[in-house]
This record gives sequence, C-alpha cells and structure tokens, in this order.
Amino acid sequence: MASSVYKIIDLVGSSEVSWEEAAKGAIETASKSLRDLRIAEIVKLDMKVEEGKVVAYRARVKLSFKYSTD
Repeated sequence: MASSVYKIIDLVGSSEVSWEEAAKGAIETASKSLRDLRIAEIVKLDMKVEEGKVVAYRARVKLSFKYSTD
C-alpha cells in the first residue's frame, strides 16, 4: 500500500468584506503556487480596527497539501 505525506502551513488572509472572503482569498492565493491542496481549517478570526471602526477581517487558516518530491 502506498503511503502519503502531507505538509501543513499557516496562512493569514485579509478582507475588507468578511472573514469568509479573507479565508477564501488565502486559499486561492496559495493554490497559485501549491499543488494538491487537501484540507483547510480556520483556527482564528480577528479584525483590524481603526478609529473605532472595523476596517478588515482576518482569518488564520491551516492548510494541508500533499508533499511530493517531484
């Protein structure tokens, strides 16, 4: 039976619209340079606040992808 190895990295996405858009943007950006993306887990949500107003939503995401020596 063949075995697989996966690497897990942390990403932080940011959006002026929502946490969902922040997470989605992080994954879409990572997909441009990483192959075989598998699982994304949102581990933390926060907001950037300026002068008492929310100006950005941030999502910290753990992303796994299949490790390859190719």
